[in-house]
Amino acid sequence: MASNSTALEGKLVVLVGGSGFFGTHRAQELLRSGARLRIASRNPERAFKLKPLANLGQVQFARCDMTKPESLAKVVSGADTVVNLVGAFDGNLDAVQGRGVGNLARLAKEAGATAFVHVSAIGADAEGTTAYAQSKAAGEAAVLAAFPKATILRPSVLFGPDDKFINMFAGLIGAFPVMPVFGPEAQLQPLFVDDAALAVTAALADPAAHGGKTYELGGPEVLTMLEINQRIAAAQGRNPLFLPLPDAVSGGFATLTGWLPLAPLTRQQWALLKAGNVVAPKAKGCMALGIAPRPLSLFLDRWMVRYRKHGRFGTKTSAA
Repeated sequence: MASNSTALEGKLVVLVGGSGFFGTHRAQELLRSGARLRIASRNPERAFKLKPLANLGQVQFARCDMTKPESLAKVVSGADTVVNLVGAFDGNLDAVQGRGVGNLARLAKEAGATAFVHVSAIGADAEGTTAYAQSKAAGEAAVLAAFPKATILRPSVLFGPDDKFINMFAGLIGAFPVMPVFGPEAQLQPLFVDDAALAVTAALADPAAHGGKTYELGGPEVLTMLEINQRIAAAQGRNPLFLPLPDAVSGGFATLTGWLPLAPLTRQQWALLKAGNVVAPKAKGCMALGIAPRPLSLFLDRWMVRYRKHGRFGTKTSAA
């Protein structure tokens, strides 16, 4: 990836929505490339932990809101490249990831940015059954209308040491001897968050090659929800009783409880899970961006140490 790093050195990259899980990993990769970085979000203070990783004057923080175009115009001012990471599952989805991201792309173009990368999601579909899928598709169309040479990246579910996906299941498996599994046969293609970050760098570094194209990004393995839970348990040295729930039960649970704060599964999330989250057979993927994605198994044993009985002081036993 040396050539990508050279191409971005000294460039001002604006990372909109850069204070979240993917954003902070993306920021670390950009800082390593030598880029100047402006992290913009509604709560930029959440990314202050990146300050020690940057050289003097290499990183800047700015506040913006996708529903307020005037704030977006300020944060993209002077940008060489812009990356959009903003997304949501509820609220006014069109204002955030439909019409809103179109405004961002237009303002980036007007500000003179030479590259724009929009991080969408596998499953974006104008004819989809959920408002999330429809708004993601609307956002992609709005971006390309405003910035025709933008690059669209559609990652599968992202995993990392500090994620809210693997760690959520790890905590539940570590706490309970019986574990219900929603959508046990639903297929996912988990992608390591740092590999997703490398994909963004590749797209930014060579907009002539990647501009105007859409890439679907997934890891090297397609796993069911049940398999993911089983692997997490094995890495913890635990052997819980998994209860695969029928679709009718999972859907009913999501309908009845999904409206509650901190609900484990909303109706919309259930619909997306049931549909699966894998790279389409003929889609351009990680390899087209020069990325060889790493499997979950490469990291899981190390990450699950803290969830084992007695943590680092315990001995991992077979989960068989």
